[in-house]
Amino acid sequence: MMSDLLKMNLSELSSALAAKKISAAELTKAYVASIEKNEPRVGAYISTDARRALDMAIAVDKRRAAGEALSPLAGIPMGVKDNICTKGVATTCASKMLADYVPPYDAHVVERLQDAGFVMLGKLNMDEFAMGSTTENSAMKITHNPLDTARVPGGSSGGSAAAVAAFEAAYTLGSDTGGSIRQPAAFCGVVGMKPTYGSVSRYGLVAFASSLDQIGPLTHTVRDNAMVLNAIAGHDKRDATSIDRTYGDFSAEIGKGVKDLVIGIPKEFFGEGIAPDVKEAVLNAAARYEKMGARLEEVSMPAIDHALAAYYVISSAEASSNLARFDGVRYGYRTAEFEDIAELYKKSRSEGFGAEVKRRIMLGTFALSSGYYDAYYKKALQVRALVRADYDRVLTKCDVILSPVAPTVAYKLGEKSKNPLEMYMGDAYSVPVNVAGIPALALPCGKGEGNMPVGLQLMGKPFSEALLYRVGAALEDDMGGKWA
Repeated sequence: MMSDLLKMNLSELSSALAAKKISAAELTKAYVASIEKNEPRVGAYISTDARRALDMAIAVDKRRAAGEALSPLAGIPMGVKDNICTKGVATTCASKMLADYVPPYDAHVVERLQDAGFVMLGKLNMDEFAMGSTTENSAMKITHNPLDTARVPGGSSGGSAAAVAAFEAAYTLGSDTGGSIRQPAAFCGVVGMKPTYGSVSRYGLVAFASSLDQIGPLTHTVRDNAMVLNAIAGHDKRDATSIDRTYGDFSAEIGKGVKDLVIGIPKEFFGEGIAPDVKEAVLNAAARYEKMGARLEEVSMPAIDHALAAYYVISSAEASSNLARFDGVRYGYRTAEFEDIAELYKKSRSEGFGAEVKRRIMLGTFALSSGYYDAYYKKALQVRALVRADYDRVLTKCDVILSPVAPTVAYKLGEKSKNPLEMYMGDAYSVPVNVAGIPALALPCGKGEGNMPVGLQLMGKPFSEALLYRVGAALEDDMGGKWA
């Protein structure tokens, strides 16, 4: 019975809970048991609290018994990436710098899920301060891909994707700065959404690169994903970049099919660097869309070739600025011995940050320094405008754009950690979306080397999430559903 509960999607769980066929407490115990069984080989969580989760579930059961109208997500256990603030629960960003930090407030997304009656199982592992593509940069532990524990789960939301794939949570939240939801979703064979910039509040998200960061959901199915985004999207006056608009039901278009839709296939995404197995799986998925009545159109987006370089300049510059607050004075890690304030800063930051974070701080500080600002940061912002213009141009004649999420399937642990530049190149297909600020949905579309999942990416105009879910669900249905 326990294993059957874990294989139910969110809609099925919601219906069973509403009909009182199962209780939130029973469901939570099933996920706690799954965590106890699978965590030794997966390592998705930094921290868990079974007692707290069960108390939350019992509270939902009492509300339901009293006849209270509840959200579809009420009583369904989930996990939160450990860079999203949770009041009274440690939020470490997988860093020695924040190892003991307990926030005095909740992130906006956590507040919204609390209103929905969520059950939080724990906080999920990640690359330190969300900087990385493998979750090997965590100061806490290494997360393994549940489908092959010798491989990486992706990053930086590797724990979030692995927890869903290993049935250690019904759904999770991650953050996406340059593909950090979509790439681990692709590597672990689950569904991930990077929403339009500004549609989900960043209040309570520990900042990496403020103009790029976006919180989003990871789930087993496209429909599940839309259900979670319904709960977390919305305006928040505490976030200056939050957009005040009516979002509607993100699942409203699911089931309408893709007949007569135009799907753009950028030739730049299928050239040099893509593994043959990934290219084949993604193009096979495109052919499925064509059979369903969509029209495929090859397009060119030349600025995409420069998006990766612009992303690393912009993101590193913003990281340098955002992480300047961690100085050993106000909160966070402080070195044990120092003679003056300068040594306090130097030793606290040297000891508190890991190698990848230091690397990006140094890159960003250099790009912002006097004499180099115009040559690097200003130039990167100009390239950003060109990338946005390319997307705007293509999306005036295409409904959505289709591409791979990553050039390969999940690779072996340790395979790229010694060569950061090689790891950075793996982000070439995902970072343009963040640079442009548009939404993108990642979902499985086939298998590649080692029988590992290949991820397909659907991109659309700002606030076109409902259309992306419609197109994604059509492929999911055509391939036989989530267990195909």
